[in-house]
Amino acid sequence: MEAEQHELYEYARDRIKQKKRLFYHFVLLCIGSVFLIVANQWLGLYPEKIWWTWAIAVWLFIFILHVIKVFVINNFMNKNWEREQVDKLMLRQNKKVEKLKNDLENSKPAAE
Repeated sequence: MEAEQHELYEYARDRIKQKKRLFYHFVLLCIGSVFLIVANQWLGLYPEKIWWTWAIAVWLFIFILHVIKVFVINNFMNKNWEREQVDKLMLRQNKKVEKLKNDLENSKPAAE
C-alpha cells in the first residue's frame, strides 16, 4: 500500500471509530435515561424531586457536544487543515530567517 493510500485508510478508520463511539454514546444515553426515570419513579430514590430531568439534560448536552466534535470540528480540523497550518508556520519562519540573513549581511562593515 502506498503512503497516500495508507493515510487515507487510517483517516477512514479513525472516522469510523469516532462514529462508532458516538453511536455507543447515543445507545448508552437512551438506556441510561430509561434507568434514571425508573430509578426515580419505582425504586423510590428521592421520589418527591424530579432530579432525573436535570441528569438527562446534562447528559444530553454532553452528547450534543460529542456530536459537534465528531461531525463539525473533526471535519473542519482534519489532517489537511493541520498540514496547511504547519506549512503556513514554516513559511513564516523561513521569511523571518531570510529577513535576519539580509539584515545581517547589510549590517556588516565594509571590507577595507
